[in-house]
Amino acid sequence: MAFQLSPGVNVTERDLTLIVPAVATTSAGLIGVSQWGPANEVVIVTDEKDFIENFGVPAFDADYARYWFTGANFLKYGNNLKFIRLLADDDRTAVASGTGISTIYNGDSYLANYASLTSGAFIAKYPGELGNSLKVVVLDYTPTDEADMTNSTASDDYFDLIDNFDGVPNTSVWAETVTGNANLHDEIHILVIDEDGKFTGVAGTILEKFAFLSKARNARSADGTSNYYADIVNNRSKYIWWGAHPTELQASGKNWGTEVDASSVAFKLIDTVALAGDGIISENDRKLSFSLSGGVTAGITSGNMVSEADIAAAYSTYFESGQEVDVALLIAGPMESATNAKVVIEVAEARKDCVAFVSPCPVSGVGDVSTIDLQDALDFRVALNISSSYGVLDSGWKLQYDSYNDRYIYVPLCADVAGTCARTDFNFDPWFSPAGFNRGQIRNTVRLAYNPGKGDRDELYKKGINPVVSFEGEGTVLFGDKTLLSRPSAFDRINVRRLFIVLEKSIATAAKFLLFEFNDEFTRAQFRQLVEPYLRDVQGRRGITDFRVVCDETNNTPQVIDSNSFVGDIYIKPTRSINFIQLNFIATPTGVSFDEIGA
Repeated sequence: MAFQLSPGVNVTERDLTLIVPAVATTSAGLIGVSQWGPANEVVIVTDEKDFIENFGVPAFDADYARYWFTGANFLKYGNNLKFIRLLADDDRTAVASGTGISTIYNGDSYLANYASLTSGAFIAKYPGELGNSLKVVVLDYTPTDEADMTNSTASDDYFDLIDNFDGVPNTSVWAETVTGNANLHDEIHILVIDEDGKFTGVAGTILEKFAFLSKARNARSADGTSNYYADIVNNRSKYIWWGAHPTELQASGKNWGTEVDASSVAFKLIDTVALAGDGIISENDRKLSFSLSGGVTAGITSGNMVSEADIAAAYSTYFESGQEVDVALLIAGPMESATNAKVVIEVAEARKDCVAFVSPCPVSGVGDVSTIDLQDALDFRVALNISSSYGVLDSGWKLQYDSYNDRYIYVPLCADVAGTCARTDFNFDPWFSPAGFNRGQIRNTVRLAYNPGKGDRDELYKKGINPVVSFEGEGTVLFGDKTLLSRPSAFDRINVRRLFIVLEKSIATAAKFLLFEFNDEFTRAQFRQLVEPYLRDVQGRRGITDFRVVCDETNNTPQVIDSNSFVGDIYIKPTRSINFIQLNFIATPTGVSFDEIGA
């Protein structure tokens, strides 16, 4: 207790309620390409709708679409996908004027670069040719009385757009209160339109509308938050960034983007005098339109797609550290190179807290994924040249329907196999096998590129390749639960590897709170009391058959203590999944007793 210098009562408390925490086991990581969305950062996606909102619908280009469907397929089983979109050197972001730019690819890059941009009033939110479908319309105050709109000389188009709002922009209550000027004209409306229909499939669809925004930099809404139009666009729009004030409205005396006070004068209106040649039809038609252009998706437009080697290297960059990005399942996606797929497994091997899932491709380069067969799968396994309990290899690809492009497309099964693990975690526990008719059902399958028979399954399983099989009347099923560990071991099974990942991760997380404590019997007893109830719970949930925790003077010797170390030995007997069933049917004479035969 603390020393006291005078009489009194000092109250303290100590927390001895440490427990072993639960850890996430269903999150998956995938790196790939898409035609839209934030790039070079981890984005958490929870379902297919969320995937579309962040990264758009799958492109017709098969290479891009396979990455999209790999992610979407996992989301049929789990609800936590950490997706990273990579960009090619030729990818560009659409702009209101000039050439598409390469320096804006997510929120951080926008904040770092927007001040030096000369790309017009608005910029597409993300790189890709999809941004070329965006049109931004700014509507300003018009002196035409709303009751006389039908008799106005202003264009019908202006009022068609105004009909999307509850009124014509004029002077905000906030601005009139601050300035005492009812004719400040600080308000504008903004619409974001799918001009070519590439986002929605219907040209001219309004994607977003922002009403009664202010041209004043210090403008406030009724709730006290910013109502400055640049801030609203940047904080709320899913499609555009603010780039600059319209060129002719940046000059002195035009006031757009300034802060207002009691001495402020009216903001310059959009009109034919100020913006001649910018599409203004008449003085009463105060409207600006910006059709974005210059967006490029490499691989679709230019043919220079992100290389598979770049994607493989990105797994090391983004998923190397378990402390920075927590994932339990790494999905290699549609990789056609065993060398690159091996990189993903090596990342999992180095982290030791996740498992990588890979699908084979023809190593020879002859044929394609739709013709994959036994020899292709075996050759791919040899080319991987790795023995690891942190890798899982399935037997091929599946054909599924692409409802977005009305076609059929082949997609690797690795996302589905990872998905069966996520589904098993949700319905059971990570230490249950994800294979078989109870937990290994594969969804969204028209047919398998390779449906191995019994003889082929025997050959595949000997090499640690997990067959995915379509059984007539019973669906498509993951029919194996091996890891890529070559030597005989309990860790050559997915459920055992994932059991130990959960135990190691959970107990290590709890044990870190013992750092810098004394290595004495009190701390060692605290460790035992921490771990043993947790393991008893896992045992009760069929994860282990028996265990023993040793943390005393036998393994914390004076030498260990003097080296400022602490040792806890945890012995585990994992439960094993049934892979082989032998049923013996014995015919007996009528008069024989079963008790005698059984004995």
